Amino acid sequence: MNIPPERAAKKTATLWERPEPATRPAPSPLSREKIVGAAIAIADMDGLEAVSLRKVGASLEARPMRLYTYLSTKEELLDLMVDAVFGETYGETTSLPSAQSDWRDALRAFAHRTRQACRKHPWFIELLAGRPHLGPNALAHLETTLAHLKDVPEFDDIDAVMRALSTVKAYTVGAIQCETSELKSGSTKAQWQEAWWPYLERRIATGRFPMLARVIRDASHPSLDAVFDEGLETVLAGIETRLKG
Repeated sequence: MNIPPERAAKKTATLWERPEPATRPAPSPLSREKIVGAAIAIADMDGLEAVSLRKVGASLEARPMRLYTYLSTKEELLDLMVDAVFGETYGETTSLPSAQSDWRDALRAFAHRTRQACRKHPWFIELLAGRPHLGPNALAHLETTLAHLKDVPEFDDIDAVMRALSTVKAYTVGAIQCETSELKSGSTKAQWQEAWWPYLERRIATGRFPMLARVIRDASHPSLDAVFDEGLETVLAGIETRLKG
């Protein structure tokens, strides 16, 4: 069976390669940008699980089937949402460290911008930890980050660049996931302590948890910001040690 070239191209083209349908003024104008904006607004307010093509269509006064002319599946919608946040968060490269600056600054910028994006869009971390993201904004972000490391003597091997970036990403994603879980719990640190302290006090009184008692008594219990920064610096110090070894 011979498939016309135009149909074959449409069938094999990825989301990022398919042209957007022509704008139709009635009953209301739509675009991928509007659809993604509506989906992000829903996710920001009610969480990622609240996003559906039906709800997105309702917010735009459009039937769900009409949305399928702009994307094929909900997975494509999620991909578009992720790439929109990449563009929003990493779009301005002028504020990134220069290529001649300390390599740690480039990796710090990567970590902190990712964390800022997840603070603004808490659902973002749920999609960030999965498969590689290949949208134009995600690829531009990756290219920019790699370019800021390419002329650093310690990273003359591209594998060393990828190991360092992957290590920082793994730490950043893991730390943000822990933070997000804590923030999602719905209770403040003081409320949690008030609810659980009597139980912990009874367990410590048994004498079976001397290290836990020391943690409660002597540890500084810093803020989430301080914990994140200290962990990041520990990771960077480890990368530096490996590079010198």
